[in-house]
Amino acid sequence: MTSPKRPVLGTIAVVCHLIEGRPHVILIQRGKDPNKGAWGFPGGHVEWGETAEAGAARELREETSVIATPVDILTTLNVIRSNATGEVVSHYLLTAVACDYVSGTPHPDDDAADARWVAVDDLAASDLGLLPQVIEVAKAAQTRLLSRIDSV
Repeated sequence: MTSPKRPVLGTIAVVCHLIEGRPHVILIQRGKDPNKGAWGFPGGHVEWGETAEAGAARELREETSVIATPVDILTTLNVIRSNATGEVVSHYLLTAVACDYVSGTPHPDDDAADARWVAVDDLAASDLGLLPQVIEVAKAAQTRLLSRIDSV
């Protein structure tokens, strides 16, 4: 008997930080498939026995050398790919984890080809080749950051 197909659990680190008074997020350019060359948040598979939050912080450190503290789950994303006949060929369930920046300057490592801070307000006009839902998730992180600043 074969086991049922199930989504793969992944996590992404969404670090939103003020730089010169503007909210920025850390994005990486994927160095390997899936999505080689596309830009998105650092992330990857959740390891056995690891929480999504811990996995996000680990993946961020591995891919960018940036240290951040995971604080909230922003959202969960379904990334479902189908072939030409409509058959599902992959399904990732990604937990987007808001992380507070601690230290470090983004530089590509592990499977990232590039890494950088990008202003949230510049994402829509950028030519980075963003993965789907990057702008939506970045805006949610920006709202979270600005509401935390306003409440202080």
